[in-house]
Amino acid sequence: MAGTGEQQARDVDEHLRRALALVAPLPVRVVPVADALGAVVAEDVHAAVPVPPFDGAAMDGYAVRLADLPPDGAPVTLPVAGDVAAGPGRTPALAPGHAVRIMTGAPLPAGADAVVPVEHTSTGRFVAGAPRTEEAVTLARRPRTHVRAAGEDVGRGDLLARPGTVVTPALVGALVASGAVDVPVRRRPVVAVISTGAELVPAGTTLGPGQITDSNGPMLAAAATAAGADVVRLGPVPDDPAALRAALDAAVDPAEDPAATGAGRSGAGTAGARPGGVDLVVTAGGVSAGAADVVRELLAAAPPGLTDPDVAAVALSPGRPQALARWRGVPWLALPGNPVGAYASFALFARPAIDRLRGALPQTCLPVPTPSTPSDAPGRTSLPAAAVLPGSPGRLLVVPVRLAPLPGAGHDTGPGTVGVAPAGSRHSLSALATADGLALVPPGVEKVRVGDLLEVLVLR
Repeated sequence: MAGTGEQQARDVDEHLRRALALVAPLPVRVVPVADALGAVVAEDVHAAVPVPPFDGAAMDGYAVRLADLPPDGAPVTLPVAGDVAAGPGRTPALAPGHAVRIMTGAPLPAGADAVVPVEHTSTGRFVAGAPRTEEAVTLARRPRTHVRAAGEDVGRGDLLARPGTVVTPALVGALVASGAVDVPVRRRPVVAVISTGAELVPAGTTLGPGQITDSNGPMLAAAATAAGADVVRLGPVPDDPAALRAALDAAVDPAEDPAATGAGRSGAGTAGARPGGVDLVVTAGGVSAGAADVVRELLAAAPPGLTDPDVAAVALSPGRPQALARWRGVPWLALPGNPVGAYASFALFARPAIDRLRGALPQTCLPVPTPSTPSDAPGRTSLPAAAVLPGSPGRLLVVPVRLAPLPGAGHDTGPGTVGVAPAGSRHSLSALATADGLALVPPGVEKVRVGDLLEVLVLR
C-alpha cells in the first residue's frame, strides 16, 4: 500500500486518475425515450424524421404567393379560397391570385410561399370558433414569409445526441419530435454508501454520551442520487472490521442479509441493477491513521475478497486521508470522515467515477488551472474572488463559497461584478449547506486576493 508520509502526499489529479481507472462505463440498454430522463446516451442518435415534418404557418393569417403581392408593398385585395387548420385533414392547393385563411402550425398549401399575419389585413383578427365569412382580404403590407420550412429545426438524419449526452427534459422532447421511440443509454449505476464510526447513530436516534448523528451517510447518499445513481445505504457501521466486512458483503452480494447492516435503497429505482449487487462502494470515515480507523485496519489486514488496496495521503484540504480498493471485484472509494472533507472528496473523486460508470463526461477535470487561467471543465466555472481567501502550500484547498458582489460593485455596474466569498468556516457543514460552490485554490498559492480568478465546482 502507498505510504502516507508528508513527503509522499499524492497529487489530487493523480488520485483522480487512479479512481477513474477502477471503473468502466456500464453496459448499454435500449429504453423508451419517455423513461430515459437523466440517463446518458450511449450511441449517436439521429433524427428519423425532419422537424417540422412539413412547411407550415408560423402565424395565424393568410397563405399567399409572394408573386401575387406588389413589389412596393402596396395593399392588395385577394379572394379567399378556403381554410387550413392545424391537424389532420385535406390541405387545398393555392391557386394564383388567391389567399387561404391559415392557422399557426397548419401545413402550407401547395403553391403558397408566405403567410400574411391577420393583424396586417383588413380582417384584423380571427374570432375563436367562428367560421370564415370573408370572401376577400386586403393585405396591408408585404409580409415576411412567416413560414416554418420542413426540416428547419432538425433535418432527417441530423445528429441529435452524442455518446455522453445526459437526457434532459428538452432532449426527450427533441427525440420524440424527431421520430425516436427508444434510445440507447448506459444502465444507471448502483452505488453503496457506507458510513463508519462507533460514535455514529442513525438520524432520529436519541443521542447518548459520546454519540453523534450520522450525517455523512445521508449526505453522500443524496450526492450519489443527484449524480445519477441508485443508492444502497448501509450503516452506520461500528469500528469493527468484521462489521465492515459484513456491510461490504451485503453491498456486493444480494444473497447477504442487508438488514443486518441497516441497509436501505434509495434513488429512482434499481431496475437493471447488475446481478452481483452494486457497481461502486463509497465509504466515509475510518481511513485515517487512528487506532480505531476501521477501513484502514481492514485494508492492512488484506482479507480474502480485498484486491488492489491503495491507501494515500492526498494533497487535499480538507480530505487528506483517502484509499482505493476493490472488494470482491467491486470498486471501492474510501473517503475521510470529516463531513466537509467527505463531501469535497465525493465531488472530486466519487462523482467523476459515477459519471464514468454512466458514460458521461466526468464533471471534475483536473489538474486545476491557476487563478489567472479560466477553465472550461464541465460542472465548473471561473469566478473572481470577492474576498481574500487563504491558501495551503502543497495542498489543493477546498473552500465552500457563496456568490457575492465584488467590493465597490453596485447593482447596476454591469457584468463581471459578481464573485465568490467564503460561506463560513471551510470545515463547517452548515457553511457547506449554504454554499453555491466549492472554490479550488491550487497548491502553492499562499493567498487569493480580491479579483483573482478561482475555479469553482458548482453545487447548485
